Amino acid sequence: MSTLLRVDAVTCRAHGLCAEELPEAITLDEWGYPILPTGPLPAGLVRRAKAAANSCPVLALKLSTVM
Repeated sequence: MSTLLRVDAVTCRAHGLCAEELPEAITLDEWGYPILPTGPLPAGLVRRAKAAANSCPVLALKLSTVM
């Protein structure tokens, strides 16, 4: 199983907390919106990705598991 990171672009308000929690995988564009990896997250980052998703004040960041 692989874990993907997704952002709801309509809900996101560019707080940038996700990038602070997971700078190895999330960068911010010039307006502060997250730029996410296009593929599965490395297994070692999944726990921290969950923390990043939980840190989002508007819950715009989601993790999904694919087979």
